Amino acid sequence: MAQAVNASSALSLDNEVLRSLLFYCSILVLKMMFMSILTVSKRLKHKAFVNPEDAKLQNLKLQQNENVERVRRAHLNDIENIPLFFMIGLIYTLTNPAVYFAKALFLAYTLARICHTVVYAVVPIPQPARMLCFMFGYGITGYMGVASLLTFK
Repeated sequence: MAQAVNASSALSLDNEVLRSLLFYCSILVLKMMFMSILTVSKRLKHKAFVNPEDAKLQNLKLQQNENVERVRRAHLNDIENIPLFFMIGLIYTLTNPAVYFAKALFLAYTLARICHTVVYAVVPIPQPARMLCFMFGYGITGYMGVASLLTFK
Protein backbone atom coordinates (compact mmCIF):
# COMPACT_ATOMS: atom_id res chain seq x y z
CA MET A 1 0.00 0.00 0.00
CA ALA A 2 1.24 3.47 -0.87
CA GLN A 3 2.19 5.90 1.82
CA ALA A 4 0.98 9.46 1.77
CA VAL A 5 3.57 11.99 0.76
CA ASN A 6 4.35 15.12 2.74
CA ALA A 7 1.60 17.60 1.79
CA SER A 8 3.98 20.50 1.21
CA SER A 9 6.10 18.50 -1.24
CA ALA A 10 3.01 16.99 -2.92
CA LEU A 11 1.53 20.45 -3.43
CA SER A 12 4.78 21.89 -4.75
CA LEU A 13 5.04 22.67 -8.44
CA ASP A 14 8.18 20.55 -8.35
CA ASN A 15 5.86 17.54 -8.01
CA GLU A 16 5.49 16.08 -11.50
CA VAL A 17 2.19 14.39 -10.59
CA LEU A 18 0.66 17.67 -9.42
CA ARG A 19 1.87 19.49 -12.54
CA SER A 20 0.32 16.76 -14.68
CA LEU A 21 -2.97 16.98 -12.78
CA LEU A 22 -3.04 20.77 -13.21
CA PHE A 23 -2.31 20.40 -16.93
CA TYR A 24 -5.17 17.96 -17.50
CA CYS A 25 -7.54 19.92 -15.26
CA SER A 26 -6.82 22.97 -17.43
CA ILE A 27 -7.69 21.01 -20.56
CA LEU A 28 -10.94 19.85 -18.94
CA VAL A 29 -11.86 23.40 -17.90
CA LEU A 30 -11.35 24.58 -21.48
CA LYS A 31 -13.39 21.61 -22.72
CA MET A 32 -16.26 22.58 -20.43
CA MET A 33 -16.03 26.18 -21.62
CA PHE A 34 -16.24 24.88 -25.19
CA MET A 35 -19.49 23.13 -24.26
CA SER A 36 -21.06 26.49 -23.40
CA ILE A 37 -20.06 27.89 -26.77
CA LEU A 38 -21.30 24.75 -28.53
CA THR A 39 -24.67 25.07 -26.77
CA VAL A 40 -25.06 28.68 -27.86
CA SER A 41 -24.07 27.91 -31.43
CA LYS A 42 -26.59 25.04 -31.57
CA ARG A 43 -29.30 27.33 -30.16
CA LEU A 44 -28.59 29.91 -32.84
CA LYS A 45 -28.37 27.36 -35.62
CA HIS A 46 -31.65 25.67 -34.67
CA LYS A 47 -33.34 28.86 -33.44
CA ALA A 48 -34.15 27.07 -30.22
CA PHE A 49 -34.41 29.31 -27.19
CA VAL A 50 -35.93 28.38 -23.84
CA ASN A 51 -35.72 31.78 -22.16
CA PRO A 52 -38.35 34.34 -23.18
CA GLU A 53 -35.88 37.22 -23.34
CA ASP A 54 -33.58 35.28 -25.69
CA ALA A 55 -36.41 34.27 -28.02
CA LYS A 56 -37.76 37.83 -28.02
CA LEU A 57 -34.40 39.18 -29.21
CA GLN A 58 -34.68 36.88 -32.23
CA ASN A 59 -38.45 37.37 -32.70
CA LEU A 60 -38.97 33.64 -32.19
CA LYS A 61 -41.25 31.46 -30.10
CA LEU A 62 -39.87 29.47 -27.22
CA GLN A 63 -38.90 25.98 -28.28
CA GLN A 64 -36.57 23.13 -27.49
CA ASN A 65 -34.50 21.25 -30.03
CA GLU A 66 -33.07 17.76 -29.59
CA ASN A 67 -29.69 18.79 -31.04
CA VAL A 68 -29.40 21.56 -28.47
CA GLU A 69 -30.65 19.34 -25.65
CA ARG A 70 -28.09 16.67 -26.54
CA VAL A 71 -25.28 19.20 -26.10
CA ARG A 72 -26.82 20.45 -22.86
CA ARG A 73 -27.03 16.90 -21.50
CA ALA A 74 -23.39 16.27 -22.41
CA HIS A 75 -22.43 19.50 -20.65
CA LEU A 76 -24.50 18.55 -17.60
CA ASN A 77 -22.72 15.19 -17.52
CA ASP A 78 -19.40 17.10 -17.50
CA ILE A 79 -20.61 19.31 -14.67
CA GLU A 80 -21.59 16.23 -12.67
CA ASN A 81 -18.36 14.30 -13.22
CA ILE A 82 -15.36 16.50 -13.97
CA PRO A 83 -15.34 18.39 -10.62
CA LEU A 84 -15.19 15.00 -8.87
CA PHE A 85 -12.10 14.20 -10.91
CA PHE A 86 -10.56 17.54 -9.90
CA MET A 87 -11.10 16.77 -6.21
CA ILE A 88 -10.08 13.12 -6.20
CA GLY A 89 -7.13 13.85 -8.50
CA LEU A 90 -5.76 16.28 -5.94
CA ILE A 91 -6.35 13.83 -3.09
CA TYR A 92 -4.79 11.03 -5.15
CA THR A 93 -1.73 13.24 -5.74
CA LEU A 94 -1.21 13.22 -1.96
CA THR A 95 -0.95 9.40 -1.96
CA ASN A 96 2.49 9.59 -3.59
CA PRO A 97 1.48 7.56 -6.65
CA ALA A 98 3.94 6.34 -9.25
CA VAL A 99 4.50 9.30 -11.56
CA TYR A 100 4.04 7.41 -14.82
CA PHE A 101 0.87 5.65 -13.62
CA ALA A 102 -0.72 8.84 -12.24
CA LYS A 103 0.05 10.73 -15.44
CA ALA A 104 -1.45 7.87 -17.47
CA LEU A 105 -4.63 7.97 -15.35
CA PHE A 106 -4.99 11.73 -15.78
CA LEU A 107 -4.46 11.49 -19.53
CA ALA A 108 -6.85 8.55 -19.88
CA TYR A 109 -9.57 10.35 -17.90
CA THR A 110 -9.19 13.48 -20.03
CA LEU A 111 -9.37 11.49 -23.25
CA ALA A 112 -12.41 9.59 -21.97
CA ARG A 113 -14.25 12.85 -21.24
CA ILE A 114 -13.33 14.32 -24.62
CA CYS A 115 -14.46 11.13 -26.37
CA HIS A 116 -17.68 11.19 -24.32
CA THR A 117 -18.43 14.67 -25.64
CA VAL A 118 -17.62 13.73 -29.21
CA VAL A 119 -19.81 10.61 -29.29
CA TYR A 120 -22.62 12.29 -27.33
CA ALA A 121 -22.84 15.83 -28.68
CA VAL A 122 -20.55 16.48 -31.62
CA VAL A 123 -20.92 13.37 -33.82
CA PRO A 124 -23.52 11.23 -32.04
CA ILE A 125 -22.62 7.56 -32.21
CA PRO A 126 -25.03 4.87 -31.03
CA GLN A 127 -24.55 3.17 -27.70
CA PRO A 128 -22.45 1.60 -26.25
CA ALA A 129 -19.88 4.24 -27.33
CA ARG A 130 -21.05 6.90 -24.89
CA MET A 131 -21.46 4.41 -22.06
CA LEU A 132 -17.95 3.01 -22.60
CA CYS A 133 -16.41 6.49 -22.53
CA PHE A 134 -18.38 7.38 -19.41
CA MET A 135 -17.54 4.12 -17.61
CA PHE A 136 -13.85 4.39 -18.44
CA GLY A 137 -13.64 7.84 -16.83
CA TYR A 138 -15.91 6.77 -13.97
CA GLY A 139 -13.67 3.77 -13.31
CA ILE A 140 -10.57 5.96 -13.17
CA THR A 141 -12.25 8.32 -10.70
CA GLY A 142 -13.36 5.32 -8.62
CA TYR A 143 -9.89 3.79 -8.68
CA MET A 144 -8.30 7.02 -7.44
CA GLY A 145 -10.97 7.28 -4.75
CA VAL A 146 -10.35 3.75 -3.46
CA ALA A 147 -6.55 4.18 -3.64
CA SER A 148 -6.88 7.40 -1.64
CA LEU A 149 -9.18 5.76 0.91
CA LEU A 150 -6.74 2.91 1.44
CA THR A 151 -3.85 5.31 1.82
CA PHE A 152 -5.51 7.64 4.30
CA LYS A 153 -7.57 5.15 6.34
